[in-house]
Order: sequence, then C-alpha cells, then structure tokens
Amino acid sequence: FCSVLNQVFTFSCSLISCVLRLSLSGDKVHARKDAHSNLLSKKETSSLYKIQFHNVKPDCLEAYENLEAEVQNKLHQDKDYPCEVVGSWTTWYGEQDQAVHLWRYRGGYPALTDCLVKLKNNKEYMEFRKERAKMLISRRNQLLLEFSFWNEPLPRPGPNIYELRSYHLKPGTMIEWGNHWARAIRHRQENNEAVGGFFSQIGHLYVVYHLWAYESLQSREETRNTAWLKEGWDVNVYNTGITHANPPVVFKTNRLHHHGFRRVVGVELHTSYLKCYSSHRLPSRLHFPRCY
Repeated sequence: FCSVLNQVFTFSCSLISCVLRLSLSGDKVHARKDAHSNLLSKKETSSLYKIQFHNVKPDCLEAYENLEAEVQNKLHQDKDYPCEVVGSWTTWYGEQDQAVHLWRYRGGYPALTDCLVKLKNNKEYMEFRKERAKMLISRRNQLLLEFSFWNEPLPRPGPNIYELRSYHLKPGTMIEWGNHWARAIRHRQENNEAVGGFFSQIGHLYVVYHLWAYESLQSREETRNTAWLKEGWDVNVYNTGITHANPPVVFKTNRLHHHGFRRVVGVELHTSYLKCYSSHRLPSRLHFPRCY
C-alpha cells in the first residue's frame, strides 16, 4: 500500500512539473525586451503629459475658474515656458466641484524640469499658488505618455461633450491592453469621437485614460450603441475585462485650450462629465470675487 502511494505521489509531482513547464512556455507569457513606455508610446514625438485633479471648495469654484483661466492663458502663450494647456474642465456629472487640467510638455522630462525651475522663480506664479491654495480641498496629479495608436488631441469644432474614462489595470497587463486597443480603436473613429489615449508613468501606476468627444449626450449613447454592432468590438471589451474600470465622469468643459477647442462637456470611467470654462483665446474674461 505504501509503495502504491509513493508511485501516485511521484506521478502527481511529475504531472505538476509538466503543467508548470507548459504554462511558463505558453504563448501568453513572453519576456519583455523593452520598457512599456518605449513599446507603447509614440516614437516620433517626445511629448509628456500631466493631468491634474483639483477638488475645489464649492463656494470658491467660480473664483477658482477665473484665477486659473488668467494664469493658464499667460503660461500657454508665453514661449519661454515649454508647456501648453491641452484642456481644462470642471465636473458636470461624477465627482462634484472638481477641476481637471491636462498639460503637454513638448520635449519630455527636460521640458518639464525646465518649466518647473522657471515657475519656482516666477514671483507672480508663486503668489497665484498661494491664492489658489485657499480655494482647494485637495489635489493630485500624474505624468502620462500617449498611446502610439491614439489620436493626438487636436482642435475640433464645438460645442462638444468630453468623456474621460479611467481604468486601473492589473500589473503586467499594459502590453496586452495596448494590443487589444490598437485593434479596437478602429471601431470608434467613424464619428471622430476618439480624442486621446494615455497611460501613467509617475503617480498611480497602471492607470489608463481615454478621452472621447461627442456632440451631445444623445450622440454619445448612439455612438456607443453602434460600436456594439461592429464585429470585434465585443471581443475587445471581453478581453480588456482584466482591468478595474472606475465609473465614468462627465465634464462640462469650461476651458479647453488646445488651439481652438470650444465649450465642451466630458465623462470619466470613474466616468464624470466636465464643463470647459473657456477657450484657448479666452474671448470673454469673467471677473469673480476672490474667495477665502
């Protein structure tokens, strides 16, 4: 009886060893030869993006918008600062009284460092930070890179609704995510709704942001329903179920700076809808009382 048990134990160990070898040599597991940032981001550009989330005191929101609009417009137009504001929003649906800003640094990390050094020595900007701090409850940011297969955010006629959807991926699945979406993005281009796709580099890691634009909430619903009728879209949604998707946020956009974005609305997965509080050229300057 002991001999039989020993043979069974030996056979089981051999079988487990065989399964492990097959698993490790399977098609889904490959050693990476390069960093995710090099494999997934655009090679022809060296742009770095920063996304900021500011939770504003409810009674200070209008004063905050006015102050941010004035300072951001100066930085955006000053060629001495290697940064530009892609867009600025406040939440419409989702986390309330939240402002979201997306910056681009053409030149990557050296441009970011150069800008930070110059801002630290800019007395007017430092006074702005002190004034803004009185209006905020909390803030956070992340540095992002742009997916190679997504559009670069470009000017478009408005008004639009912008939807920012964020996904928290399981560690090690970023490449698989990119492979699936490189094929799936073609299903979401007919109405020009794809604005930009980004993944985090510094801050919370394994986070993906997709930014979409729609003419209205009804247009958003129709566009998303149409995608489900296209062969392959359902497979992409199933295969990217390896992630944790936050509920979307819709923004009513107050300011979208990128060379002519106009008044828009947007969503985050943590999805929320945002409102853009001014355009790049700031044709109308609103003056709100200071808030303490």
